[in-house]
Amino acid sequence: MSIKTPRRLPEIPGCRLRSLSTDDRSLLARAATGDASALEILMTRYSARVFRLAYGITRSAADAEEVAQDVFLQIVHKGGGFEGRAALGSWIYRITTNLSLNKRRGKRRELETSLDDLLPTYLPDGHRAGDRAFLVADWSRTPEHELLSDESRRILEAAIDRLPEHYRAVLVLKDVEELSNEEVAQIVGDTIAAVKTRLHRARMALREQLTRYLGAGA
Repeated sequence: MSIKTPRRLPEIPGCRLRSLSTDDRSLLARAATGDASALEILMTRYSARVFRLAYGITRSAADAEEVAQDVFLQIVHKGGGFEGRAALGSWIYRITTNLSLNKRRGKRRELETSLDDLLPTYLPDGHRAGDRAFLVADWSRTPEHELLSDESRRILEAAIDRLPEHYRAVLVLKDVEELSNEEVAQIVGDTIAAVKTRLHRARMALREQLTRYLGAGA
């Protein structure tokens, strides 16, 4: 079975999770019996966001395509037994997140860095350790074209690549998919407090990498 997934990441209107509708339940049941038209409708609704989330976690278009295929295969095999206690989108996000983390796990050692290495460090007196030039990186005074430059984006992409997998998953679900903390916690199977902590630290790590870049330039 070959499932085509989009290589581009289009904007998805109304990306917030919704409750399982009668139509969704019918489509899942039909897809589980091999109804290709029902699967096609589900793919139209969810394939772009599945690919986007998978890419955000795996950081590989090829891996994201494989994950997306596996996600819809699971929908075919398990959709008929979905009980609907959670939103359909939440269930699909959970499958996508788990499959993406599994796909990424084999590359973790070669790609990822300890989060502590990405965060700023401070001296006992409260001043920042390291090159004090970093302290002059004032984002509010940085021209917009520099913040949005290809080089700045490259720095952020590299920082995202180096995040530990579970921090990256929370970051993508919250800041790319724009889900609530409650929805993210449900998807990753953790507490809201843990999600908030991971998100805060992931954002700090990304900001630190860009600050180092801008500070060094200054």
